[in-house]
Amino acid sequence: MTPVLVLYHSRSGSVKALAEEIADSIEATGTDVWLRCVSDDGAHPKASKDELAKCSALAFGTPTRFGSMASQAKLFWEQSSDVWLRGELIDKPACVFTSTSSMHGGNEATLLNLSLPLLHHGMVIVGVPYDVPALNATTTGGAPYGASHVSGLDNNAQLSNEEKQICQALGKRLANLARKLND
Repeated sequence: MTPVLVLYHSRSGSVKALAEEIADSIEATGTDVWLRCVSDDGAHPKASKDELAKCSALAFGTPTRFGSMASQAKLFWEQSSDVWLRGELIDKPACVFTSTSSMHGGNEATLLNLSLPLLHHGMVIVGVPYDVPALNATTTGGAPYGASHVSGLDNNAQLSNEEKQICQALGKRLANLARKLND
């Protein structure tokens, strides 16, 4: 099975922390991971279109920008028409993640917004089911639509225990679904 692509943009480190937690949980299932950024200004290498096309699954995240994805991520998807035309992501599982500085800063709206290009590419969206105990216990980030983090106005990139558990559950679920779909 080809690796799962964990694709993200992060400005203050919060989304990077989510991406790394999700990537670690995917690797813990024995699945290989490509941890990549949407642009050259990130902490990990920039994703190539070849990696996007060949991945077995995708986890995608950006900071929230007024309930929407960051412009760097939007630009990445705007340049993926050739991948879309070839249908290279159809039926592959995908999940989303985001971070805001405030509790009601648009996490859920952004998670839904991040799903739109993935749905246009024909991907199967994976959420967080309510059998994940941390989803009911969290007082910060996390939603049935994906993993999230609330950094506070000081941009604290430290994930809460519940946010970590939600990332771990989501990454494990994504890897397991990718494995089942590739069998």
